This record gives sequence, structure tokens and C-alpha cells, in this order.
Amino acid sequence: MTPLVSIIMGSTSDLPVMEKACALLDAMQVPFELHALSAHRTPAEVSAFAREAEGRGVKVIIAAAGMAAALPGVVAAETTLPVIGVPIKGMLDGLDALLSIVQMPPGIPVATVGVNGALNAALLAVQIVAAGDAALMERYRAYKAGLKDKITKANAELSGVKYAFKTN
Repeated sequence: MTPLVSIIMGSTSDLPVMEKACALLDAMQVPFELHALSAHRTPAEVSAFAREAEGRGVKVIIAAAGMAAALPGVVAAETTLPVIGVPIKGMLDGLDALLSIVQMPPGIPVATVGVNGALNAALLAVQIVAAGDAALMERYRAYKAGLKDKITKANAELSGVKYAFKTN
């Protein structure tokens, strides 16, 4: 299989957060790859990875990083592929990473999800890839319908919760 999405993270310590992205891509039947690459500790490897990703068939890169969170921006500077940044909670509750990723200079965009937002990053990657894949778009539509069903069911369950002054 050729990976359509590449998930990279600054360290394997980010894997517990990024597993949600892996699980979603797997459930959506989207081939993906998973790498640990550090913008600060392996800059040459990050540069080579970013420059070669498109040629390997990758359509979207999800880059997760904490603290200084340079990885998504460095990758975006080296590729024309869409890059989705996932700020990882660490110091300052992830605000440092969020601001590092979201404040990119003009011309080097990085789509950014919330702190530890790996699931949303994977969903955004699915949306991007599904723009050219009708079967994947149908799987995504089914996923979205499942979200509605989940809330409808939760609301029905809430109707059974009783309080003296609850009116519904």
C-alpha cells in the first residue's frame, strides 16, 4: 500500500495522543505511515522527508509537536503538500505549542487543530483525501451521520434523567 497520509511526531512520547489519528485513519481505510522526526534533533531527515513525501504518493502530512513545536512549520516550508499541525500538551498546557504552530509566516500555511487534537487532524486529512475519492467520501459521510446518531441517542437517554425541577 502507498500511504496517502503521513503522521510525523517530534518524539515517540507523542504517540499516546497520535494513536487517535492512527485509529481513525485505519477505520476509514486510509493507508498511512507513522514516523518520529525532530525538527531540532534530526533536521536533515525532516527536510528530506518533507521534500520526498509527495513523490512517494503522500497527499497530506499530519505533524505533531510540543513545546517549541517547530516540526509542522519546518515540514510546511519544505513541501507543497497540505500540513496539519497538532500541538501536543506539555509545558503551559500546550499553549506554547499551539501558538508556535498557528503563527506561521505568510506563504507557509499550516492548518492547526486544538491541543492534542489528533482525531480532528485525521478527520481533516480524510476530508482532503476524500475530495478525490468517492468511496472515502461515503465512509466519511457515514462517520458524520454516526456523530448525529450518537447525540440523538444521548439526548434520548437524558430524557430519563429525573430532577424535581427538570422540565423535559
